[in-house]
This record gives sequence, structure tokens and C-alpha cells, in this order.
Amino acid sequence: MNTTPSASDSSSGTSDRRDGSGRRALVLAGGGAAGNAWELGVIAGLCEAGVDLTEADLIVGTSAGSTAAAQITSGMPPAELYAATTAAAPRPQTAGAGPDAGRSAGRTAVASSVNYLEWSNEIIASASDASDMRRRMGAAALEKDASDGAATTRWHNIVASRLTSHDWPEQAVLITAVDARTGQPVTFDRTSGVGLVDAVAASTSSLTPYRIGENRYLDGGYRRNENADLATGYARVIVLSPFGGRSRMPQECQAAHGGHAQGLALAERLGEFWR
Repeated sequence: MNTTPSASDSSSGTSDRRDGSGRRALVLAGGGAAGNAWELGVIAGLCEAGVDLTEADLIVGTSAGSTAAAQITSGMPPAELYAATTAAAPRPQTAGAGPDAGRSAGRTAVASSVNYLEWSNEIIASASDASDMRRRMGAAALEKDASDGAATTRWHNIVASRLTSHDWPEQAVLITAVDARTGQPVTFDRTSGVGLVDAVAASTSSLTPYRIGENRYLDGGYRRNENADLATGYARVIVLSPFGGRSRMPQECQAAHGGHAQGLALAERLGEFWR
């Protein structure tokens, strides 16, 4: 967690992105915990119906999609990942006893989400373009960050607990992030000198800059939510984008079930394309 990364600018490519002619890429977009659950549900549903997206020659993961990318390349079958997701019922964090304790924790979570949306929407509205938005977002996040590194350690541990494997797979996986100091997009892969947990933690750090060595990183979704351009050159590309701009906060378990049903329904249409 203390190494200085050798992250690639998203425009410069990576050693895993050779000639993609005749090959397949899977792009997993951001979308929070619900987006991660939905993506795992779709992948499990498709796999159950005979279409295995985990066989992609390249997997691009952004934000929640980076978590999904690490999960589906860990060696755990999609059906088991889906079962684990749907079995993990949300547990309200209670501050004390009494009938209002759980509801109070729920209000705190909602308030935190609203504050983040207000904060980010204000910055986005003031930006002249995407590059300016990334610079402003990075500067604002760095200004708000008063952590001595404890936040990075805490987030690293949370991300690590979500991943079955902490090692980069042999399969080509790209994880996106944004350099908080420059606003420049970066990508991590197994050649970057950055551990898989750190790469996913950086890609999912939406408000507090994540520290890797001397560098600070923010959520890869600030580049784009899908980042499908990183699969340029691949003959067949499937993009899983959870929200489609409509919502950022559906219920997690419902999203997993919905994704699984969609995967089963889409299998016949996608099977011929993917194989």
C-alpha cells in the first residue's frame, strides 16, 4: 500500500492492450454498491444461460465496476458471487437501543449521500468541460482532506474484505482512476507496480483522495462512468452500465436480482454476439 505507482495515462495504453482483432472486451461501469450487485447479477444470469462474460480478453473496471472486475477474475464462479451478494442482507448500523435507532442510522446515510451529491453537483456545474471538472474535483477533494492517512488505511481494509483474491489475475484487467493533484486520468494493471486492492480502492474513492505512495487518487468515474474507449480495437465489446443516468441509489439486493433476471433474458441475444 506504500509503493509509488507507475500508472498509465488512459490515452497511452497498456501492455495488455495489443491488437484486439477478433477478441472480446467487457466494460464494467460505476454505480455504487447497487451497481456492483447488478453487474454481478447480470454476469451470473448470463453465465447460467451459457454466456460467460468472464472469458473476456480484456476487462475494464471503473469505480464499482473495478470491484466487480476483481471479483469475477478471482476464480470464484459467477453463481457463487451472485449468491454471496444476495445473501448479504444490509445491516443497519445502530447508534443505540430503541425503536428509532435503525432509522436514525438510515437518515445519517441518506444525509451523507445528499451532501456528497450537493458537493459534487456544484463542482460539476461550475466546470467548463470534463478536464476542468476533474481538476476542480481533485482540488476540492484535496482541500477537504484533513486525514493523516487513516482514511486510506480504513478504505484499503474495507476494499480488501470485499475481494476474494488480492492478486492481479493473469487475465488483462484495467482499473481506472483520476490523479487528484493533476486531474489526469490514469489506469492500473498488473504491470503498474500497484497492488490490486490499492487499484480498486483508488478507483472507488469518490470523495476522500486515496493515497498510494506520494500520489493521491480519486474515483475512476470522474473520467467517465463507463470508459469504454479503453476497449478500442476489440472486435466485440459488451458494456454493463448500471444506472443509465436515471439513479445512483437503488436497493442493493433488488439490483442483484434484477441484474440476474436481465442476464437470463439477454443470454439468447448476446450469446451469438459473444461467442
